[in-house]
Amino acid sequence: MSALPRTERGGRTRAKILEVATAVFAERGYHDASIVKITEAAGVGQGTFYLYFASKQEVFEEVVRDLNSRVRRAMFEASNGQAGRLAAEREGFRAYFRFTADNPALYRIMRQAEFVAPHVLREHYERIAAGYVAGLQDAQQHGELAESIEPEVAAWALMGIGELVGLRWVLWEHENGNGHATMPPHVFESTMRLIERALTPLPGEGSTTEGRSS
Repeated sequence: MSALPRTERGGRTRAKILEVATAVFAERGYHDASIVKITEAAGVGQGTFYLYFASKQEVFEEVVRDLNSRVRRAMFEASNGQAGRLAAEREGFRAYFRFTADNPALYRIMRQAEFVAPHVLREHYERIAAGYVAGLQDAQQHGELAESIEPEVAAWALMGIGELVGLRWVLWEHENGNGHATMPPHVFESTMRLIERALTPLPGEGSTTEGRSS
């Protein structure tokens, strides 16, 4: 693995290569992309590329990790500090759909990662799930998630909802020529109603922790 840049200028150069590589991989696919195409689009020489990345495989894996970091940050910043789990879900999903609208490469890159770098794809999902599980466990302790629901199962199920709803109403609409596709409000609200009904405890189904404190 190549060394991280030691200077601010080096950091900017590496970030530029990552940004361009993301676009090249998303447009051409991993196998049709090349280091030459990436460096030409980034306006740097191949020697500069190899200062930061050892190979096309390595830069692809870093693109996946960069997208993961950015989408997790977007969701965390939107959901953190919300009053209650349902509000956090609402703002987290809103941020996710906004991110996918702004960065349609997310879906295209992750689909390629399934075959090019499956270990990094698994890392991508597990990192998202880890924070999600922690949030749902906390919600369960505060009576916002029924004891009968396993937080890990709920986290992965909710991730699946977000990914497929975003695929259908954001990415596919973008690919159909609808420009900068955004999540239709009625689809967003329907998704939120589904999630609210799935997560909200039925009467008498709150957590045992809540029962002991009341």
